[in-house]
Amino acid sequence: MFHKAENSKSSFLEQTKAAREERALEKRRDEAATLLQANVRGWLTRIKFTRDILNEFDLTVPDLPADATKREFKPATEIYHQSLRLLLVWRKDRDKERFAKLCRYLVATLDSDTPKFSYVGVALNKENVIRWISHMNDILWKCCECLEDLKPEFASDMKSIVLYLHVLVSFTSTNTWAVLKLKHMEVLKSGMNQLCANLMGQLFHKGFYLTLKNLLLRGLGRVKIAFKNVSLTAILTLSLRPLIAANYSDKLMTIFLINIFSVPGLIHHLQTVSPESVTSIIDHKLFTRSLDLLSSQQSMRIVFNTLEGSYALCLLANLIQLAYIERHTTLKDVCFPTFTVVVTALLESCQNYVVNKQSTLTHWHSVLGWFAQPMDSSLHAAMPYVKLQLQLLWNTEIIQILLGHFLSELVVGVEAPQAVSPTQSLSGANFFKKVLENRSSKNVVQKSYRALGSPEVHRVVLICSLYHTALNTLTQLQLDILTGLCYQNCILYDLWLFLCSLGPSCGIKTFLDHLAICTKCSTPEFQMLQLFADCMSHYVTILDDMEMYEQQNPFKLNDFIALSNFLNNFLYRAVLGNLFDFKTIQSNPLFQSLHTILMLLYRRDCRRLYTPPGHWLIKDIKISAFIADLEKGRRASQLLLQTMPHIIPHEDRVRLFRKNIHNEKTVLGLTESACASPQSTLITVHRNRIVEDGYRQLALLPTQALKGVIRVRFINEQGLDEAGIDQDGVFKEFLEESIKRVFDPSLNLFKATSEERLYPSPTSMMHDNHLQLFEFVGRMLGKAVYEGIVVDVPFASFFLSQVSGQTAQVLYSCVDELPSLDPALYRSLSYVKHYEGDVSDLDLTFSVDEDNMGKLVTYELVPGGKAVQVTNENKINYIHLMAHFRMHVQIKDQTAAFIKGFRAIINPDWLTLFSTPERLISGDNVPLDLKDLRRNCQYYGGFHDSHRVIGWLWDILEKDFNEEEKAMFLKFVTSCSKPPLLGFAHLEPPFSIRCVEVGDDEDMGDTIEVFFTIRKKDPQNRLPTSSTCFNLLKLPNYQKKSTLREKLRYAVTCNTGFELS
Repeated sequence: MFHKAENSKSSFLEQTKAAREERALEKRRDEAATLLQANVRGWLTRIKFTRDILNEFDLTVPDLPADATKREFKPATEIYHQSLRLLLVWRKDRDKERFAKLCRYLVATLDSDTPKFSYVGVALNKENVIRWISHMNDILWKCCECLEDLKPEFASDMKSIVLYLHVLVSFTSTNTWAVLKLKHMEVLKSGMNQLCANLMGQLFHKGFYLTLKNLLLRGLGRVKIAFKNVSLTAILTLSLRPLIAANYSDKLMTIFLINIFSVPGLIHHLQTVSPESVTSIIDHKLFTRSLDLLSSQQSMRIVFNTLEGSYALCLLANLIQLAYIERHTTLKDVCFPTFTVVVTALLESCQNYVVNKQSTLTHWHSVLGWFAQPMDSSLHAAMPYVKLQLQLLWNTEIIQILLGHFLSELVVGVEAPQAVSPTQSLSGANFFKKVLENRSSKNVVQKSYRALGSPEVHRVVLICSLYHTALNTLTQLQLDILTGLCYQNCILYDLWLFLCSLGPSCGIKTFLDHLAICTKCSTPEFQMLQLFADCMSHYVTILDDMEMYEQQNPFKLNDFIALSNFLNNFLYRAVLGNLFDFKTIQSNPLFQSLHTILMLLYRRDCRRLYTPPGHWLIKDIKISAFIADLEKGRRASQLLLQTMPHIIPHEDRVRLFRKNIHNEKTVLGLTESACASPQSTLITVHRNRIVEDGYRQLALLPTQALKGVIRVRFINEQGLDEAGIDQDGVFKEFLEESIKRVFDPSLNLFKATSEERLYPSPTSMMHDNHLQLFEFVGRMLGKAVYEGIVVDVPFASFFLSQVSGQTAQVLYSCVDELPSLDPALYRSLSYVKHYEGDVSDLDLTFSVDEDNMGKLVTYELVPGGKAVQVTNENKINYIHLMAHFRMHVQIKDQTAAFIKGFRAIINPDWLTLFSTPERLISGDNVPLDLKDLRRNCQYYGGFHDSHRVIGWLWDILEKDFNEEEKAMFLKFVTSCSKPPLLGFAHLEPPFSIRCVEVGDDEDMGDTIEVFFTIRKKDPQNRLPTSSTCFNLLKLPNYQKKSTLREKLRYAVTCNTGFELS
């Protein structure tokens, strides 16, 4: 019973709660409906209100005809009220056409001189003026907002841009207000000017300069710019107005530089499209004002920190072009120190973002190289214009204004170094005469030298530092900069004379003392020295033989002699005195620059002599002490040998080379020892296929085994083993015969130049395995050098340079060595280089036609080269590309294979001891030293040094044979016409002479029977013969000296060898 009552109560409560919630929900529905209805009514009311305003605006504000004489204006106050109403409901996407119509109307009213119709007439009413100013601020800023959305590349948008710029220009200056031109209205002009200044001030505070910057970037940051004269002039006019109003305050100038002068290529486009804007910039002295502002370190820091790398570079480019535009006026007054300091500072700031290598954090910049910041598309597209601006910095006129004229005045009266004949040394009477002349001249006039810290030197140093910084910052324009500095020798020779004025031997003591204090080598003084060295490296690289050796203008040969003497001694003393940090010396910019030009001059001298004997040697070096330092591991001596090996005599370098090989053999266990003999490799070779058998057995032999003892067993034509004497002679014979055959031009692995010098054949691919053959030949030649066996293989010097690795250097010039390949082509290219007319008349293109096994094939020197004409501007590039193609591209694979084989045996580091490895391969290029040969000769078969025939032999060689015949005699007995390096004591096997009484087929060697048969008969019908594999001369015991002379000359001339014995 009670349970039932409880259920009824619970049910009642739930029903009551549900009813209460239902009433609350219904109330919320009613409220929501009421609110929704109110909102809809409000929305409909606003829609109607907006539609009424827009309709009324459309009816009130007319479309004006293009003909100004037919325009009819409505009262300005009426248009003003409609404008206010429009701006109340204005929506950009919907009302842009209406707003454009309003802007066109407002601008047009300014041509009316009636205050009733002119829109500025509204402001003449005191009741409206404050609201009108606010209203105009609104309109002008809406113009700016519209500009942000427009794209100048589209014609329709460009029309709108011109319109909004017109509004901004018209209402921020009273110049176009016709109403103020009335006499009774002139009193209002000052007030109206202030009103315009207020309008511009409001725009400035809202970010007006940023709007202009973005607009300029969209219009100018393109391959083909979108702006025409009107729009560019309007933008620049607007950008100048806040500046002028603020009287060029530092704050406004800073903002102007950051937003306007940092636009890429701005001044270039202004000069091209809107020259009057450039005139305005000049009239307002913005160039000097910008330099004055940036001269302050704080202002420079603010500007650069805001712009950072790429846009700071654009600012620099615009300033450089302004300097060029004002080169005849303002620049002369501000070039030093203001312009120099500012440009250097901007370059150094940009350099902070330049990195040496690619990484995930770097981006490629077409001017700066690898860069620590990304580039936007507009900046990338505009960079060609920026390059054109930057290139004006090394324009001849700018260089002359900054440095040339001042430098010319400084070197008046400075004498170039005294001339020294490249073929005569100052010795004997000439030497003492020179000493007396120098002493007498010193008594008359004592030379005065400039101090490194003097004002005039300081000026030259800082300007050189500017160009040095440009070289290191604008990494992709380095070649352009060097070419500009060297062009027409505008400053290079004067800079050389200036260096000569700093002290004896180009101020070597001054620079060494300075280096001892400033070991980081980054001072402006060393930057000047680096700049000169880099320019000279570029100059010497493009200098051909005619210009250097014959014309000698402006640099004489004795200038190069004096310069190389300074470089050689400066680097030697600096390294020896530990003035460079040995850990970082290879990346030290001063060392790199000076070492590069030094080695360029040295290689020129190696190729064609211009220095006196012993010029490159350092007289202070004692070889025994130097070698002792090397053995002790002294870093200075090691570095000198590695980078400047020419400072010690060639013979000592050869001894070091042989010592390196001996040490390696010892480490590899390839030398004889008391307890064991080195392991050897035996190969079997058929006489009629020496190259094939040798290649098959040696090509895949491990390098260490090939460096060891190779024993050869010959199989004759009958298939029988030949008896070989157990010494290295048989291998030497195999080596000579192999090399003789592979270098035969008829095999087409190698070709001969017109001077009979060998180089890889471009058409060697007719052999299926030609690259493997080249590698094998390289290994065999390397083995010959490794064993000290000289072979008579006359390589072309350009090929030897590639073998020794010299062509990998940055400033290696193919043109220098082209005569060693093709003298005729070299003369033709020299003709093109010195052609005084228009080279395009020669109808040359960047391509070359080659006869490839009877088929004419065209090769392009650059992509699309057949369509690229050779002109005066690109002819130097064409010459170098043509030389590079003939000497490198055509034989690239063959050369690489040969070098791979050669360096498998010979350590490339050892080759750095020599200018080219030719002397290692073919022996010394000196006359035959008969006394040395006789001193190291061994005799067999009864002969001895006092024997009658032996005496005749040496007498005939000395007195009757000329140098050519002596060389032929040496080739007859050793297979090489040149003596071995370090003399005949190092000839392996030693030179020997054996008395023979029978033919070679009956020769039994040195036996008692042979000894007792000497002099039994006169062998007047026999010729001397030789076994070149043993360096053995087989000489019959002639009874007359005349017979010996006749037979020996015939045998040597005909190179009889075994055949005519």
